[in-house]
Amino acid sequence: MGETQHVVVQGERRLSRLKIGPKISVTTATSTEQYFDVENGASPNKSPLDASSPSGLVLQNLPQQRRESFLYRSDSDFELSPKSLSRNSSVTSEVHADDLIVTPFAQILASLRSVRNNYITLTHVPANRSRRGSATGPHSNHQPQHLNTPKLSEDSFTKLSLETLEELDWCLDQLETIQTHRSVSDMASSKFKRMLNRELSHFAESSKSGNQISEYICNTFLDKQQEMDSPTIKVEDTDNQQKNKKDKKATMAQIVGVRKLKHTNSFTGVVPRHGVETVHEEELGTLLGDIDRWGVDIFRIAELSNNRPLTCVTYTIFQERELMKTFKIPPTTLLTYLLHLEEHYGRLIPYHNNIHAADVTQSTHVLLSVAALENVFTDLEILAAIFACAIHDVDHPGVTNQFLVNTSSELALMYNDESVLENHHLAVAFKLLQEDNCDIFVNLTKKQRQTLRRMVIDMVLATDMSKHMSLLADLKTMVETKKVAGSGVLLLDNYTDRIQVLQNMVHCSDLSNPTKPLCIYRQWTDRIMEEFFRQGDKERERGMDISPMCDRHNVTVEKSQVGFIDYIVHPLWETWADLVHPDAQDILDTLEDNRDYYQNVIPMSPTKSFCNKRTSETGDRLDNIAEDTDHMGNIQFKLTLEDDQPEDGEKTPTGS
Repeated sequence: MGETQHVVVQGERRLSRLKIGPKISVTTATSTEQYFDVENGASPNKSPLDASSPSGLVLQNLPQQRRESFLYRSDSDFELSPKSLSRNSSVTSEVHADDLIVTPFAQILASLRSVRNNYITLTHVPANRSRRGSATGPHSNHQPQHLNTPKLSEDSFTKLSLETLEELDWCLDQLETIQTHRSVSDMASSKFKRMLNRELSHFAESSKSGNQISEYICNTFLDKQQEMDSPTIKVEDTDNQQKNKKDKKATMAQIVGVRKLKHTNSFTGVVPRHGVETVHEEELGTLLGDIDRWGVDIFRIAELSNNRPLTCVTYTIFQERELMKTFKIPPTTLLTYLLHLEEHYGRLIPYHNNIHAADVTQSTHVLLSVAALENVFTDLEILAAIFACAIHDVDHPGVTNQFLVNTSSELALMYNDESVLENHHLAVAFKLLQEDNCDIFVNLTKKQRQTLRRMVIDMVLATDMSKHMSLLADLKTMVETKKVAGSGVLLLDNYTDRIQVLQNMVHCSDLSNPTKPLCIYRQWTDRIMEEFFRQGDKERERGMDISPMCDRHNVTVEKSQVGFIDYIVHPLWETWADLVHPDAQDILDTLEDNRDYYQNVIPMSPTKSFCNKRTSETGDRLDNIAEDTDHMGNIQFKLTLEDDQPEDGEKTPTGS
C-alpha cells in the first residue's frame, strides 16, 4: 500500500489511518481563491489563508495518548455493502498513533487517495502531470514516494496491484450503496447512532440502573422521530383536560404579553462598573477578571452580583470584546435588555436558570478566544454567538420537550412538537428586543440584522439535545474530510461550514459541566438531578409514566454521570479537541478526572436508603433554591388567540 496512508479493516469496518503532518504555518497569502464574509458571502481578492481573514482554521496532527470514545471501536456488526468482504483482517489494532478516520465519507476519500498513490507507485506516472495539483501542493502530506524507492519486485508489484484493485472495489461498493437523498454527514450520524445503540444495549444489561440511564440517553440525545409512545394517563386526568378544552378551541397566532419589570426600564444615572449594582464590587471585579479562564466560579459570581450573573458576565464580555463600540450599542440599552432577559429566567428553576445561561455564555467566550480560532470569526458572528448563549434557555419551565409534548402543552401545540422549548426561547428573546430601550441591534444595518437573526436562530435550535448526534456527525465528517483532502486547513468559506462550527461550539458549552472543576461540576449535577426529580414528581401526580432519570426514589446519580460522559460528553469534546488542538487538552484532562471520580464512587446498588440519602444531600447543597412551585403555570410569555380574547375572569392560556 502507499507509504503515507494505511487503511484498517475489522470485519466490515474500515478505520483509515491518515498521517497528518506538523502544524501548517500560515503567514502569507498567495492564493487567489475567494474569501467568505458572513454578511456578503464570497468576496474576491482576499485569500482564505490570509492570517487577517476570518475564515481559515488550521488542523493539526493529534498525538493520541488518551482514552478514546466509543466512536473508535469496532463497527463490524454492520455491513455497509452486501459485497463488502473482510479484508486485511489481520490488522486489528485499536490504538492509533496517527489520526484515525471513522466517518464513512472520509473513509472513502482516504481509500481513493490510497488507490491514487498506489497507481503512481505502480505506473511511475509523474504526479506533477496530474490535474489534481492540490493533492501534491505545498500543504499536502500525501507525496508519492516512488521516486525515492527502488523498483518493486514482481511479487511486490502483483501484491500491490491486487490490494489496489481490492481497495477500489471497496470504494465502489460504498458509493453504490449511498442513498442519494442523504448528506454525507447523515452517513456518519447513522453509523454513530448504530454504534451508540449497541454500546447502550451492553450498558443496559449491566444493571437496572444501567437500563434506566441507557433509556434516558436514547430519549434525550437521539432524534427518534415517529417512534414516540403515547403517555399513560389516569382516567381522572381527563377531567382536567376537559376544563382546558375551551382554551384550545381556536388557532394560536402570536406571542404577546411581555411582563413588565418592577425596576425602571432604563438607566438615567451612571452605569455600574460591572453592569450590576452590588456592595461586593471589588470582589466581583476580581472574579470577572478571570472571565477568559475556563472553569470560573459562576456560582460565586451569582452571589456577588445579587443573583444577576447573566447581566454582569454578558456585559463584561461585550466590554472586553468591544462589541458595544463596534456595533454602536448604548451601554444603557444593553443593560436594560440584559436585565429584562435575566428576569425572564425562572429563579426557582434548579438548573435551566440565569446561572446556567451565564455559564454557557462565559464558556463560549473562552472557546472563541483559543489560539486555533484566532481571526477565524467576524465580529458579527461573535456577537451572534454570545447573544445566542445568553438567550438560549430564557423562560425555561424546568421540564423537557418530551414532557411538554406528552402533556399536550400550549407550547407543544404552538411549535408542532418540534424543538418546542428552543423555539420558545427564541421567540421570547426577540420579542424582548421590542421593549422600550431594549433594541441592542438598533444600529445594525438591515443586512447585518438579518444575518445575525439567522445565525442566532440556527445556534439556539441546535441546543435541542435530540440534535446531538447529527451535530457531532456533521463536525466530525467536516474535520476528517478536510484532513483526508490533505490541505490541513478548514477554509470555512461558506455559511454552512461556519455556522456548523459555531453550533457545535455552543453545544459544547451547553454540555460543559463535566469539564469544569469537580466542585463546580458536582453543584451542576445536583441541580440537574433536582430538576429531573421535580419533573418526575409532576409525572407521578398526573399518573404518567415517570421519565428515565426523573424518579427521585430510583436513580443512581454517580453511574448516570459516567454514562453521560462516556456516551455523550466525551465523544463531543473529543471531536472539538481535534478541531482546535491543542487548545482543549486541559479540558479533556479535567473531563477524564471527573469521570474517574464518579466511577469510583458508584454504589454497589441503588438501594432506597441510598437514594433517600442522595436526596437529602442534594437538598443541603441547594439551600439557595426556594421551595418547589409549579412554574409551569407561570411561563412569562403567554400564547393567546389573535381575535378571540379571554372573557372577564377567564385565565389566558399559558405555555404549560
